[in-house]
Amino acid sequence: MAAVVILGGLTALLVIVQAFAITNIVVPAFLNGASLHDLRPWIITLACVLALRVLASYLSDAMAFRASAAAKSELRISVMRHIGRLGPVWLSRRNSGELTQVVTRGIDGLDGYFARYLPQLVLAVIVPLSVGIVILTQDILAAVVVAATIPLIPVFMILIGKYTQGQVEQQWATLGRLSGHFVDVVAGMSTLKAFGRASAQAENVRRVGDRYRVSTMGVLRISFLSALVLELLATLSVAVIAVSIGLRLVDGSMNLHTGLLVLILAPEVYLPLRQVGVHFHAAAEGLGAAGDMVEILEQAPPISGPRTDIPNLATATLRLDHLTVAYENREDPAVNGLSLTISPGQVTALIGPSGCGKSTVLAVLERFLDPSSGQVSIESAHTSVELRELDIQAWRSQVAWVGQEPHLISASVADNVRIAKPDANADQVWAALAAVQLDRLVAQLPDGIDTPLGEGGAVLSVGQTRRVALARAFCQDASLVLLDEPTAALDIETEESVLTAIAALAVDRTVILVAHRQTLIDFADEVIELPAPVDAERVEASVGSNS
Repeated sequence: MAAVVILGGLTALLVIVQAFAITNIVVPAFLNGASLHDLRPWIITLACVLALRVLASYLSDAMAFRASAAAKSELRISVMRHIGRLGPVWLSRRNSGELTQVVTRGIDGLDGYFARYLPQLVLAVIVPLSVGIVILTQDILAAVVVAATIPLIPVFMILIGKYTQGQVEQQWATLGRLSGHFVDVVAGMSTLKAFGRASAQAENVRRVGDRYRVSTMGVLRISFLSALVLELLATLSVAVIAVSIGLRLVDGSMNLHTGLLVLILAPEVYLPLRQVGVHFHAAAEGLGAAGDMVEILEQAPPISGPRTDIPNLATATLRLDHLTVAYENREDPAVNGLSLTISPGQVTALIGPSGCGKSTVLAVLERFLDPSSGQVSIESAHTSVELRELDIQAWRSQVAWVGQEPHLISASVADNVRIAKPDANADQVWAALAAVQLDRLVAQLPDGIDTPLGEGGAVLSVGQTRRVALARAFCQDASLVLLDEPTAALDIETEESVLTAIAALAVDRTVILVAHRQTLIDFADEVIELPAPVDAERVEASVGSNS
Protein backbone atom coordinates (compact mmCIF):
# COMPACT_ATOMS: atom_id res chain seq x y z
CA MET A 1 0.00 0.00 0.00
CA ALA A 2 2.94 2.35 0.60
CA ALA A 3 4.10 1.65 -2.96
CA VAL A 4 0.58 2.36 -4.23
CA VAL A 5 0.64 5.74 -2.41
CA ILE A 6 3.99 6.60 -4.03
CA LEU A 7 2.68 5.59 -7.45
CA GLY A 8 -0.45 7.66 -6.79
CA GLY A 9 1.70 10.73 -6.21
CA LEU A 10 3.65 9.97 -9.39
CA THR A 11 0.39 9.60 -11.33
CA ALA A 12 -0.80 13.00 -10.12
CA LEU A 13 2.48 14.60 -11.25
CA LEU A 14 2.26 12.89 -14.65
CA VAL A 15 -1.32 14.11 -15.13
CA ILE A 16 -0.18 17.71 -14.58
CA VAL A 17 2.87 17.36 -16.84
CA GLN A 18 0.69 15.76 -19.53
CA ALA A 19 -1.75 18.69 -19.44
CA PHE A 20 1.13 21.20 -19.82
CA ALA A 21 2.65 19.15 -22.67
CA ILE A 22 -0.63 19.00 -24.62
CA THR A 23 -1.22 22.71 -24.07
CA ASN A 24 2.29 23.64 -25.19
CA ILE A 25 1.82 21.55 -28.36
CA VAL A 26 -1.70 22.66 -29.33
CA VAL A 27 -1.51 26.42 -28.62
CA PRO A 28 1.74 27.16 -30.51
CA ALA A 29 0.65 24.92 -33.40
CA PHE A 30 -2.71 26.65 -33.87
CA LEU A 31 -1.89 30.24 -32.92
CA ASN A 32 1.74 30.66 -33.93
CA GLY A 33 2.05 28.03 -36.68
CA ALA A 34 4.94 26.32 -34.86
CA SER A 35 6.74 23.60 -36.84
CA LEU A 36 7.18 19.98 -35.83
CA HIS A 37 10.83 20.70 -35.07
CA ASP A 38 9.83 23.47 -32.65
CA LEU A 39 7.32 21.21 -30.90
CA ARG A 40 9.64 18.17 -30.73
CA PRO A 41 10.68 18.63 -27.03
CA TRP A 42 7.06 18.77 -25.88
CA ILE A 43 6.06 15.86 -28.14
CA ILE A 44 8.87 13.74 -26.66
CA THR A 45 7.79 14.86 -23.18
CA LEU A 46 4.19 13.84 -23.90
CA ALA A 47 5.27 10.44 -25.23
CA CYS A 48 7.42 9.84 -22.14
CA VAL A 49 4.58 10.91 -19.84
CA LEU A 50 2.13 8.52 -21.55
CA ALA A 51 4.64 5.67 -21.30
CA LEU A 52 5.26 6.43 -17.62
CA ARG A 53 1.49 6.57 -16.92
CA VAL A 54 1.06 3.14 -18.51
CA LEU A 55 3.98 1.80 -16.45
CA ALA A 56 2.69 3.38 -13.23
CA SER A 57 -0.77 1.96 -13.86
CA TYR A 58 0.70 -1.51 -14.48
CA LEU A 59 2.90 -1.41 -11.39
CA SER A 60 0.04 -0.10 -9.27
CA ASP A 61 -2.27 -2.91 -10.40
CA ALA A 62 0.45 -5.54 -9.97
CA MET A 63 1.30 -4.39 -6.45
CA ALA A 64 -2.35 -4.00 -5.50
CA PHE A 65 -3.20 -7.53 -6.64
CA ARG A 66 -0.13 -8.90 -4.88
CA ALA A 67 -1.19 -7.10 -1.70
CA SER A 68 -4.72 -8.42 -2.21
CA ALA A 69 -3.49 -12.01 -2.56
CA ALA A 70 -1.34 -11.68 0.56
CA ALA A 71 -4.14 -10.06 2.57
CA LYS A 72 -6.71 -12.69 1.50
CA SER A 73 -4.32 -15.53 2.29
CA GLU A 74 -3.51 -14.08 5.72
CA LEU A 75 -7.17 -13.46 6.44
CA ARG A 76 -8.24 -16.95 5.33
CA ILE A 77 -5.50 -18.60 7.40
CA SER A 78 -6.39 -16.43 10.42
CA VAL A 79 -10.09 -17.30 10.17
CA MET A 80 -9.42 -21.03 9.73
CA ARG A 81 -6.93 -21.13 12.62
CA HIS A 82 -9.33 -19.21 14.84
CA ILE A 83 -12.14 -21.63 14.01
CA GLY A 84 -9.76 -24.43 15.01
CA ARG A 85 -9.07 -22.67 18.32
CA LEU A 86 -12.79 -22.15 18.93
CA GLY A 87 -13.24 -25.91 18.71
CA PRO A 88 -15.93 -28.34 17.54
CA VAL A 89 -18.56 -27.22 20.06
CA TRP A 90 -18.59 -23.70 18.59
CA LEU A 91 -18.43 -25.17 15.08
CA SER A 92 -21.37 -27.52 15.69
CA ARG A 93 -23.57 -24.52 16.53
CA ARG A 94 -22.83 -22.86 13.16
CA ASN A 95 -24.06 -23.68 9.68
CA SER A 96 -21.20 -25.34 7.80
CA GLY A 97 -22.50 -24.09 4.44
CA GLU A 98 -22.42 -20.46 5.59
CA LEU A 99 -18.95 -20.84 7.11
CA THR A 100 -17.66 -22.41 3.89
CA GLN A 101 -19.18 -19.53 1.94
CA VAL A 102 -17.39 -17.01 4.18
CA VAL A 103 -13.90 -18.52 3.90
CA THR A 104 -14.13 -19.19 0.14
CA ARG A 105 -16.24 -16.81 -1.95
CA GLY A 106 -16.53 -14.27 0.86
CA ILE A 107 -12.77 -13.77 1.18
CA ASP A 108 -12.29 -13.93 -2.60
CA GLY A 109 -14.84 -11.12 -2.86
CA LEU A 110 -12.33 -8.85 -1.12
CA ASP A 111 -10.22 -8.79 -4.29
CA GLY A 112 -12.11 -5.74 -5.47
CA TYR A 113 -11.60 -4.04 -2.11
CA PHE A 114 -7.84 -4.59 -1.78
CA ALA A 115 -6.85 -4.53 -5.45
CA ARG A 116 -9.17 -1.78 -6.75
CA TYR A 117 -10.98 0.19 -4.08
CA LEU A 118 -8.10 0.98 -1.69
CA PRO A 119 -5.61 2.04 -4.43
CA GLN A 120 -8.32 4.17 -6.05
CA LEU A 121 -9.05 5.73 -2.67
CA VAL A 122 -5.41 6.86 -2.54
CA LEU A 123 -5.68 8.38 -6.02
CA ALA A 124 -8.98 10.05 -5.04
CA VAL A 125 -7.09 12.02 -2.37
CA ILE A 126 -3.78 12.75 -4.11
CA VAL A 127 -4.84 13.52 -7.70
CA PRO A 128 -7.75 15.98 -7.06
CA LEU A 129 -5.70 17.84 -4.44
CA SER A 130 -2.62 18.17 -6.67
CA VAL A 131 -4.54 19.04 -9.84
CA GLY A 132 -6.81 21.42 -7.92
CA ILE A 133 -3.80 23.38 -6.67
CA VAL A 134 -2.53 23.74 -10.25
CA ILE A 135 -5.97 24.94 -11.41
CA LEU A 136 -6.01 27.46 -8.56
CA THR A 137 -2.70 28.94 -9.80
CA GLN A 138 -4.13 29.29 -13.31
CA ASP A 139 -7.79 30.27 -12.88
CA ILE A 140 -9.45 31.22 -9.59
CA LEU A 141 -13.00 31.00 -10.99
CA ALA A 142 -12.51 27.43 -12.21
CA ALA A 143 -10.96 26.53 -8.84
CA VAL A 144 -14.04 27.93 -7.08
CA VAL A 145 -16.33 25.82 -9.28
CA VAL A 146 -14.23 22.72 -8.55
CA ALA A 147 -14.24 23.45 -4.80
CA ALA A 148 -18.03 23.91 -4.84
CA THR A 149 -18.91 20.81 -6.87
CA ILE A 150 -16.35 18.22 -5.88
CA PRO A 151 -17.78 17.68 -2.34
CA LEU A 152 -21.09 16.70 -3.93
CA ILE A 153 -19.61 13.48 -5.32
CA PRO A 154 -18.63 12.04 -1.89
CA VAL A 155 -22.04 13.10 -0.52
CA PHE A 156 -23.87 11.21 -3.25
CA MET A 157 -21.47 8.27 -2.82
CA ILE A 158 -22.28 8.07 0.89
CA LEU A 159 -26.04 8.25 0.29
CA ILE A 160 -25.91 5.60 -2.42
CA GLY A 161 -23.45 3.49 -0.39
CA LYS A 162 -25.75 3.37 2.63
CA TYR A 163 -28.61 2.15 0.48
CA THR A 164 -26.31 -0.32 -1.28
CA GLN A 165 -25.06 -1.67 2.06
CA GLY A 166 -28.54 -2.84 3.02
CA GLN A 167 -29.02 -4.51 -0.36
CA VAL A 168 -25.61 -6.23 -0.19
CA GLU A 169 -26.23 -7.48 3.35
CA GLN A 170 -29.55 -8.93 2.20
CA GLN A 171 -27.83 -10.52 -0.79
CA TRP A 172 -25.09 -12.04 1.39
CA ALA A 173 -27.61 -13.32 3.95
CA THR A 174 -29.67 -14.94 1.18
CA LEU A 175 -26.56 -16.59 -0.25
CA GLY A 176 -25.64 -17.88 3.23
CA ARG A 177 -29.11 -19.39 3.69
CA LEU A 178 -28.96 -20.91 0.22
CA SER A 179 -25.54 -22.45 0.92
CA GLY A 180 -26.62 -23.86 4.29
CA HIS A 181 -29.90 -25.19 2.93
CA PHE A 182 -28.16 -26.79 -0.04
CA VAL A 183 -25.61 -28.52 2.23
CA ASP A 184 -28.40 -29.84 4.48
CA VAL A 185 -30.41 -31.09 1.49
CA VAL A 186 -27.43 -32.87 -0.06
CA ALA A 187 -26.46 -34.45 3.28
CA GLY A 188 -30.00 -35.78 3.80
CA MET A 189 -30.85 -36.55 0.18
CA SER A 190 -31.05 -40.31 0.69
CA THR A 191 -33.53 -39.87 3.55
CA LEU A 192 -35.57 -37.31 1.59
CA LYS A 193 -35.66 -39.64 -1.40
CA ALA A 194 -36.81 -42.55 0.76
CA PHE A 195 -39.74 -40.52 2.10
CA GLY A 196 -40.60 -38.89 -1.24
CA ARG A 197 -39.64 -35.35 -0.16
CA ALA A 198 -36.75 -34.75 -2.58
CA SER A 199 -38.84 -32.82 -5.12
CA ALA A 200 -40.24 -30.51 -2.40
CA GLN A 201 -36.73 -29.67 -1.20
CA ALA A 202 -35.62 -29.06 -4.77
CA GLU A 203 -38.45 -26.53 -5.04
CA ASN A 204 -37.22 -24.84 -1.84
CA VAL A 205 -33.68 -24.58 -3.26
CA ARG A 206 -35.10 -23.08 -6.47
CA ARG A 207 -37.15 -20.55 -4.50
CA VAL A 208 -34.18 -19.43 -2.38
CA GLY A 209 -32.06 -19.28 -5.54
CA ASP A 210 -34.63 -16.99 -7.15
CA ARG A 211 -34.48 -14.69 -4.11
CA TYR A 212 -30.70 -14.55 -4.43
CA ARG A 213 -31.00 -13.77 -8.15
CA VAL A 214 -33.45 -10.94 -7.46
CA SER A 215 -31.27 -9.43 -4.71
CA THR A 216 -28.15 -9.71 -6.90
CA MET A 217 -29.87 -7.95 -9.80
CA GLY A 218 -31.03 -5.27 -7.33
CA VAL A 219 -27.43 -4.63 -6.27
CA LEU A 220 -26.32 -4.44 -9.91
CA ARG A 221 -29.15 -2.02 -10.71
CA ILE A 222 -28.05 0.28 -7.89
CA SER A 223 -24.44 0.06 -9.07
CA PHE A 224 -25.34 1.11 -12.62
CA LEU A 225 -27.64 3.91 -11.45
CA SER A 226 -25.04 5.25 -9.02
CA ALA A 227 -22.42 5.25 -11.80
CA LEU A 228 -24.86 7.23 -13.95
CA VAL A 229 -25.45 9.78 -11.17
CA LEU A 230 -21.72 10.28 -10.53
CA GLU A 231 -20.95 10.54 -14.26
CA LEU A 232 -23.75 13.07 -14.74
CA LEU A 233 -22.58 15.18 -11.80
CA ALA A 234 -18.95 15.20 -13.00
CA THR A 235 -20.01 15.98 -16.58
CA LEU A 236 -22.16 18.92 -15.51
CA SER A 237 -19.36 20.26 -13.32
CA VAL A 238 -16.85 20.12 -16.19
CA ALA A 239 -19.46 21.69 -18.50
CA VAL A 240 -19.87 24.66 -16.12
CA ILE A 241 -16.09 25.18 -16.15
CA ALA A 242 -15.99 24.83 -19.96
CA VAL A 243 -18.77 27.39 -20.45
CA SER A 244 -17.05 29.92 -18.18
CA ILE A 245 -13.76 29.43 -20.03
CA GLY A 246 -15.49 29.82 -23.40
CA LEU A 247 -17.20 33.05 -22.40
CA ARG A 248 -13.94 34.53 -21.11
CA LEU A 249 -12.07 33.45 -24.23
CA VAL A 250 -14.67 35.27 -26.34
CA ASP A 251 -14.42 38.54 -24.42
CA GLY A 252 -10.63 38.27 -24.27
CA SER A 253 -10.25 38.14 -20.48
CA MET A 254 -8.49 34.72 -20.69
CA ASN A 255 -5.82 33.49 -23.06
CA LEU A 256 -6.08 30.18 -24.91
CA HIS A 257 -3.08 28.63 -23.11
CA THR A 258 -4.65 29.04 -19.66
CA GLY A 259 -8.13 28.08 -20.82
CA LEU A 260 -6.98 24.89 -22.56
CA LEU A 261 -4.77 23.88 -19.62
CA VAL A 262 -7.64 24.28 -17.12
CA LEU A 263 -10.08 22.50 -19.46
CA ILE A 264 -7.71 19.49 -19.77
CA LEU A 265 -7.12 19.32 -16.00
CA ALA A 266 -10.76 19.72 -14.90
CA PRO A 267 -11.95 16.17 -15.81
CA GLU A 268 -8.88 14.71 -14.08
CA VAL A 269 -10.13 16.17 -10.78
CA TYR A 270 -13.42 14.24 -10.91
CA LEU A 271 -12.23 11.00 -12.53
CA PRO A 272 -10.60 9.37 -9.43
CA LEU A 273 -13.66 10.13 -7.31
CA ARG A 274 -15.98 8.60 -9.88
CA GLN A 275 -13.78 5.52 -10.01
CA VAL A 276 -13.94 5.18 -6.22
CA GLY A 277 -17.72 4.83 -6.48
CA VAL A 278 -17.43 2.22 -9.23
CA HIS A 279 -14.88 0.11 -7.35
CA PHE A 280 -16.80 0.41 -4.10
CA HIS A 281 -19.72 -1.44 -5.67
CA ALA A 282 -17.33 -4.06 -7.05
CA ALA A 283 -16.02 -4.63 -3.51
CA ALA A 284 -19.44 -4.51 -1.84
CA GLU A 285 -19.96 -8.28 -1.64
CA GLY A 286 -16.54 -8.82 -0.07
CA LEU A 287 -17.24 -6.09 2.46
CA GLY A 288 -20.54 -7.78 3.29
CA ALA A 289 -18.68 -11.02 4.04
CA ALA A 290 -16.03 -9.14 6.03
CA GLY A 291 -18.57 -8.52 8.80
CA ASP A 292 -19.02 -12.28 9.24
CA MET A 293 -15.24 -12.77 9.29
CA VAL A 294 -14.78 -10.11 11.95
CA GLU A 295 -17.56 -11.70 14.00
CA ILE A 296 -15.72 -15.05 13.86
CA LEU A 297 -12.36 -13.49 14.78
CA GLU A 298 -13.93 -11.66 17.74
CA GLN A 299 -15.19 -14.91 19.29
CA ALA A 300 -13.09 -15.72 22.36
CA PRO A 301 -11.53 -19.22 22.26
CA PRO A 302 -10.99 -21.32 25.41
CA ILE A 303 -8.31 -19.81 27.63
CA SER A 304 -4.92 -21.55 27.54
CA GLY A 305 -2.74 -21.48 30.64
CA PRO A 306 1.06 -21.37 30.83
CA ARG A 307 1.73 -24.74 32.50
CA THR A 308 2.77 -27.75 30.42
CA ASP A 309 3.53 -30.17 33.28
CA ILE A 310 0.39 -32.32 32.86
CA PRO A 311 -0.11 -34.85 35.70
CA ASN A 312 -0.58 -38.53 34.85
CA LEU A 313 -4.35 -38.56 34.32
CA ALA A 314 -4.53 -42.33 34.78
CA THR A 315 -3.64 -41.84 38.45
CA ALA A 316 -5.10 -38.36 39.08
CA THR A 317 -8.54 -37.53 40.45
CA LEU A 318 -10.70 -35.12 38.44
CA ARG A 319 -12.89 -32.92 40.62
CA LEU A 320 -15.64 -30.65 39.27
CA ASP A 321 -16.69 -27.99 41.79
CA HIS A 322 -19.93 -26.03 41.22
CA LEU A 323 -19.41 -26.13 37.47
CA THR A 324 -21.72 -23.92 35.38
CA VAL A 325 -21.59 -23.77 31.58
CA ALA A 326 -23.82 -21.47 29.52
CA TYR A 327 -24.08 -21.36 25.73
CA GLU A 328 -24.67 -18.13 23.84
CA ASN A 329 -28.25 -17.50 22.69
CA ARG A 330 -29.54 -19.94 25.31
CA GLU A 331 -31.50 -18.74 28.30
CA ASP A 332 -30.67 -21.54 30.76
CA PRO A 333 -27.16 -22.95 31.36
CA ALA A 334 -26.40 -26.40 29.97
CA VAL A 335 -24.74 -27.31 33.28
CA ASN A 336 -25.66 -25.48 36.47
CA GLY A 337 -23.62 -25.80 39.66
CA LEU A 338 -22.50 -29.38 38.98
CA SER A 339 -20.11 -31.02 41.45
CA LEU A 340 -18.72 -34.53 40.98
CA THR A 341 -15.52 -36.56 41.34
CA ILE A 342 -13.97 -38.85 38.72
CA SER A 343 -11.88 -41.60 40.26
CA PRO A 344 -8.59 -42.48 38.53
CA GLY A 345 -8.00 -45.71 36.60
CA GLN A 346 -11.71 -46.55 36.29
CA VAL A 347 -14.47 -46.49 33.71
CA THR A 348 -16.97 -43.84 34.83
CA ALA A 349 -20.34 -43.56 33.11
CA LEU A 350 -22.25 -40.27 33.05
CA ILE A 351 -25.99 -40.91 32.76
CA GLY A 352 -29.10 -38.77 32.87
CA PRO A 353 -31.89 -37.49 30.64
CA SER A 354 -31.12 -35.79 27.33
CA GLY A 355 -30.03 -32.19 27.78
CA CYS A 356 -28.68 -32.62 31.32
CA GLY A 357 -25.14 -31.68 30.22
CA LYS A 358 -23.29 -34.98 29.80
CA SER A 359 -21.67 -34.04 26.48
CA THR A 360 -21.02 -30.54 27.85
CA VAL A 361 -18.97 -32.03 30.71
CA LEU A 362 -16.87 -33.94 28.16
CA ALA A 363 -16.43 -30.74 26.13
CA VAL A 364 -15.15 -28.91 29.23
CA LEU A 365 -12.71 -31.75 30.00
CA GLU A 366 -11.45 -31.69 26.40
CA ARG A 367 -11.05 -27.88 26.67
CA PHE A 368 -13.55 -27.20 23.89
CA LEU A 369 -15.44 -24.97 26.35
CA ASP A 370 -14.59 -22.74 29.28
CA PRO A 371 -16.99 -22.95 32.24
CA SER A 372 -18.93 -19.79 33.07
CA SER A 373 -18.19 -20.38 36.75
CA GLY A 374 -16.78 -23.08 38.97
CA GLN A 375 -13.62 -25.03 38.27
CA VAL A 376 -12.12 -28.39 37.32
CA SER A 377 -9.22 -29.56 39.47
CA ILE A 378 -6.70 -32.31 38.71
CA GLU A 379 -5.48 -33.82 41.98
CA SER A 380 -2.51 -36.15 41.99
CA ALA A 381 -0.48 -37.54 44.87
CA HIS A 382 1.59 -34.43 45.45
CA THR A 383 -0.17 -31.57 43.73
CA SER A 384 -3.47 -30.05 42.66
CA VAL A 385 -3.86 -27.83 39.61
CA GLU A 386 -6.83 -26.04 38.07
CA LEU A 387 -7.62 -27.05 34.50
CA ARG A 388 -7.45 -23.53 33.06
CA GLU A 389 -3.88 -23.13 34.34
CA LEU A 390 -2.69 -25.81 31.90
CA ASP A 391 -1.67 -25.26 28.29
CA ILE A 392 -4.49 -26.44 26.00
CA GLN A 393 -2.30 -28.31 23.51
CA ALA A 394 -0.28 -30.01 26.25
CA TRP A 395 -3.53 -31.05 27.98
CA ARG A 396 -5.13 -32.36 24.80
CA SER A 397 -2.07 -34.47 24.03
CA GLN A 398 -3.02 -36.50 27.15
CA VAL A 399 -6.73 -36.69 26.36
CA ALA A 400 -8.36 -38.87 23.69
CA TRP A 401 -11.91 -38.11 22.58
CA VAL A 402 -14.31 -40.26 20.54
CA GLY A 403 -17.66 -38.72 19.60
CA GLN A 404 -21.00 -40.30 18.75
CA GLU A 405 -20.32 -40.09 15.02
CA PRO A 406 -16.55 -40.35 14.45
CA HIS A 407 -15.46 -38.81 11.15
CA LEU A 408 -13.00 -40.57 8.88
CA ILE A 409 -11.07 -38.43 6.42
CA SER A 410 -10.66 -39.33 2.75
CA ALA A 411 -7.24 -40.91 3.24
CA SER A 412 -5.66 -44.26 4.12
CA VAL A 413 -6.41 -46.39 7.17
CA ALA A 414 -3.03 -45.42 8.63
CA ASP A 415 -3.65 -41.70 8.13
CA ASN A 416 -6.99 -41.99 9.96
CA VAL A 417 -5.40 -43.80 12.89
CA ARG A 418 -2.49 -41.33 13.05
CA ILE A 419 -4.68 -38.20 13.27
CA ALA A 420 -3.91 -37.64 16.96
CA LYS A 421 -0.28 -38.76 16.58
CA PRO A 422 1.03 -37.92 13.08
CA ASP A 423 4.53 -39.32 13.77
CA ALA A 424 3.30 -42.83 14.66
CA ASN A 425 5.08 -45.56 12.69
CA ALA A 426 3.51 -48.56 10.95
CA ASP A 427 4.10 -50.90 13.93
CA GLN A 428 2.23 -48.51 16.26
CA VAL A 429 -0.66 -48.29 13.78
CA TRP A 430 -0.90 -52.10 13.53
CA ALA A 431 -0.74 -52.39 17.33
CA ALA A 432 -3.62 -49.91 17.70
CA LEU A 433 -5.70 -51.81 15.11
CA ALA A 434 -4.95 -55.11 16.87
CA ALA A 435 -6.13 -53.66 20.18
CA VAL A 436 -9.56 -52.97 18.67
CA GLN A 437 -9.59 -56.28 16.70
CA LEU A 438 -9.39 -54.66 13.28
CA ASP A 439 -5.94 -55.90 12.26
CA ARG A 440 -7.22 -58.99 10.44
CA LEU A 441 -9.84 -57.01 8.54
CA VAL A 442 -7.32 -54.34 7.49
CA ALA A 443 -4.78 -57.00 6.49
CA GLN A 444 -7.33 -58.32 3.95
CA LEU A 445 -7.68 -54.91 2.29
CA PRO A 446 -5.80 -54.46 -1.04
CA ASP A 447 -3.04 -52.23 0.36
CA GLY A 448 -3.34 -53.00 4.07
CA ILE A 449 -3.06 -49.91 6.24
CA ASP A 450 -2.33 -47.84 3.11
CA THR A 451 -5.75 -48.62 1.62
CA PRO A 452 -7.79 -45.44 0.99
CA LEU A 453 -11.05 -45.40 2.94
CA GLY A 454 -12.89 -42.91 0.74
CA GLU A 455 -15.03 -40.00 1.89
CA GLY A 456 -16.38 -40.67 5.40
CA GLY A 457 -14.90 -44.18 5.46
CA ALA A 458 -17.30 -45.53 2.85
CA VAL A 459 -15.71 -49.01 2.80
CA LEU A 460 -16.31 -49.58 6.54
CA SER A 461 -19.44 -50.30 8.54
CA VAL A 462 -20.62 -48.09 11.41
CA GLY A 463 -19.14 -50.42 14.02
CA GLN A 464 -15.83 -50.63 12.19
CA THR A 465 -15.74 -46.84 11.96
CA ARG A 466 -16.21 -46.63 15.75
CA ARG A 467 -13.34 -49.06 16.26
CA VAL A 468 -11.05 -47.05 13.95
CA ALA A 469 -11.83 -44.04 16.16
CA LEU A 470 -10.95 -46.10 19.24
CA ALA A 471 -7.72 -47.17 17.49
CA ARG A 472 -6.85 -43.46 17.27
CA ALA A 473 -7.09 -43.30 21.06
CA PHE A 474 -4.81 -46.34 21.38
CA CYS A 475 -2.29 -44.82 18.97
CA GLN A 476 -2.35 -41.49 20.82
CA ASP A 477 -1.55 -43.32 24.06
CA ALA A 478 -3.49 -40.80 26.13
CA SER A 479 -4.05 -41.38 29.84
CA LEU A 480 -7.62 -39.94 29.83
CA VAL A 481 -10.22 -41.19 27.34
CA LEU A 482 -13.56 -39.45 26.75
CA LEU A 483 -16.27 -41.44 24.96
CA ASP A 484 -19.60 -39.94 23.92
CA GLU A 485 -22.17 -42.72 23.33
CA PRO A 486 -19.66 -45.10 21.69
CA THR A 487 -22.27 -47.83 21.09
CA ALA A 488 -25.17 -45.68 19.88
CA ALA A 489 -27.20 -47.19 16.98
CA LEU A 490 -25.22 -50.45 16.95
CA ASP A 491 -26.61 -53.99 16.90
CA ILE A 492 -25.82 -56.39 19.75
CA GLU A 493 -22.94 -58.19 18.01
CA THR A 494 -21.25 -54.97 16.91
CA GLU A 495 -21.82 -53.45 20.34
CA GLU A 496 -19.99 -56.36 21.96
CA SER A 497 -16.97 -55.86 19.69
CA VAL A 498 -16.87 -52.14 20.55
CA LEU A 499 -17.17 -52.91 24.28
CA THR A 500 -14.26 -55.35 23.98
CA ALA A 501 -12.18 -52.60 22.38
CA ILE A 502 -13.16 -50.15 25.14
CA ALA A 503 -12.18 -52.72 27.79
CA ALA A 504 -8.73 -53.02 26.22
CA LEU A 505 -8.49 -49.23 26.02
CA ALA A 506 -9.42 -48.84 29.71
CA VAL A 507 -6.35 -50.75 30.91
CA ASP A 508 -4.06 -48.28 32.72
CA ARG A 509 -6.27 -45.37 31.69
CA THR A 510 -9.10 -43.28 33.12
CA VAL A 511 -12.18 -43.56 30.92
CA ILE A 512 -15.24 -41.29 31.10
CA LEU A 513 -18.16 -42.23 28.88
CA VAL A 514 -21.63 -40.88 28.24
CA ALA A 515 -24.13 -43.73 28.39
CA HIS A 516 -27.81 -44.28 27.67
CA ARG A 517 -27.85 -48.01 26.87
CA GLN A 518 -27.98 -50.40 29.80
CA THR A 519 -25.15 -52.60 28.52
CA LEU A 520 -22.82 -49.61 28.53
CA ILE A 521 -23.97 -48.60 32.03
CA ASP A 522 -23.36 -52.14 33.32
CA PHE A 523 -19.91 -52.07 31.74
CA ALA A 524 -18.81 -49.06 33.83
CA ASP A 525 -17.03 -49.33 37.18
CA GLU A 526 -18.78 -46.23 38.50
CA VAL A 527 -22.03 -44.54 37.43
CA ILE A 528 -22.77 -40.85 38.04
CA GLU A 529 -26.26 -39.56 37.32
CA LEU A 530 -26.52 -35.91 36.34
CA PRO A 531 -29.61 -33.92 37.39
CA ALA A 532 -32.37 -33.24 34.87
CA PRO A 533 -32.08 -29.99 32.90
CA VAL A 534 -34.02 -26.92 33.97
CA ASP A 535 -36.29 -27.13 30.91
CA ALA A 536 -37.29 -30.70 31.81
CA GLU A 537 -38.09 -29.64 35.38
CA ARG A 538 -40.28 -26.84 34.03
CA VAL A 539 -42.16 -29.27 31.79
CA GLU A 540 -42.73 -31.71 34.66
CA ALA A 541 -43.92 -28.88 36.92
CA SER A 542 -46.26 -27.65 34.19
CA VAL A 543 -47.69 -31.14 33.62
CA GLY A 544 -48.16 -31.60 37.38
CA SER A 545 -50.00 -28.27 37.79
CA ASN A 546 -52.23 -29.01 34.80
CA SER A 547 -53.10 -32.41 36.28
